[in-house]
Amino acid sequence: MSTEFPLSGQIIGDEHHLPVRIYYEDTDFSGVVYHANYLKYFERGRSEYMRLLGVHHHQLAALDEPLAFAVSDIRIKYRAPVRIDDLVVVKSRLLNARGASFVIQQWIERDGLCVADGEVTVVCIDLKGRPRRMAKPLLDAIKPQVSVRKAL
Repeated sequence: MSTEFPLSGQIIGDEHHLPVRIYYEDTDFSGVVYHANYLKYFERGRSEYMRLLGVHHHQLAALDEPLAFAVSDIRIKYRAPVRIDDLVVVKSRLLNARGASFVIQQWIERDGLCVADGEVTVVCIDLKGRPRRMAKPLLDAIKPQVSVRKAL
């Protein structure tokens, strides 16, 4: 992979960009990406975005009171098919972060065309599944990236 896009992607302005190559295993019998795989691409985008912001899952799990993230709401709109060998870019933008949750707008582009977009609400939880306020260092890492733009 070129240095233009490191393994974790890159933050450009208020967006995170993660390139993803489409493989045979991503597609259904018609050669089009299976609909549930878009959720996986969004998850990869969110995870790498958080990693670049300094938020690591293993650090959350190692806290005195371990924390994790869980998706509490997701909306996705499929706009155009993606096929084997396509190179897409998963883009993510934080819309808000407060208390125990944050909202990320995400979309996938192929050659500059939006092929799918969505909005994901992520909740910080303890290991018993109860919502927990984000620790101040966690919120401090995320908040500066919150965009003032509206959803797509």
